[in-house]
Amino acid sequence: MNRHERLSKLLDIVGRRERADVEELAAELDVSAATIRRDLDHLADQQLLARTRGGAVATNVAYDLPLRHKAARHAPEKQRISAAAARLVQPGMVIGLNGGTTTTEVARSLATRPDLSERGDPGLTVVTNALNIANELVVRPHIKIVVTGGVARQQSFELTGPLATHILQEITLDLLFLGVDAIDSELGAYAHHEGEASINRLMASRAARVVVVADSSKLGRRAFAQICTGDAIDTLITNSGVDDEVRQAFDAAGTRVLVA
Repeated sequence: MNRHERLSKLLDIVGRRERADVEELAAELDVSAATIRRDLDHLADQQLLARTRGGAVATNVAYDLPLRHKAARHAPEKQRISAAAARLVQPGMVIGLNGGTTTTEVARSLATRPDLSERGDPGLTVVTNALNIANELVVRPHIKIVVTGGVARQQSFELTGPLATHILQEITLDLLFLGVDAIDSELGAYAHHEGEASINRLMASRAARVVVVADSSKLGRRAFAQICTGDAIDTLITNSGVDDEVRQAFDAAGTRVLVA
């Protein structure tokens, strides 16, 4: 387990239990107590948890992990999912990308497709409310970037709020790649934060096709705020860890499942 994975795991544990002891964490993660203390100090400096004598307690931020600490989770699976997603894109399309680690990988896969860069004009238009995705793609001359307005969330780099809705009401998308915190075959896609869910719902309504990109750990689950119902999702791209029963439930609901 590398440091990024360990930090994410620590945040998960502390957020779930609300409080944790250094010695227990050291035993559970199979590292020294000194390493755990340094990790907890690092996370406390970023205000992701609060240090206590002998351990740490959760803060509100700990339940919604920042993007940089989510990035190491299921990284190989997300890369395979993103490669499969990029293959669905045709030159000249208008693509929507919301924020998240998996959609960020989709953006990277699109940025490196040679057939898109061979066109003289922009080979692709990408509409996003994610600042990190816009930052990565803006240097690609073959990709036209359209960024929504809004207020940035530190955890996800997504722009949310009323200012983000204006541009989305004026455009249409050929394809939306939707990153989610949870997805259920009948109830649909979910996000932890209601502001993100609202903007993502509007993006989905403006798209001819909605493709959810999510690793198997998010399947068959629900989160706080609904993005869209299951019948609004055309395709789900996930990894080979998906349970057969869960996959069959999505098939029965009319959602095409692609396993990367």
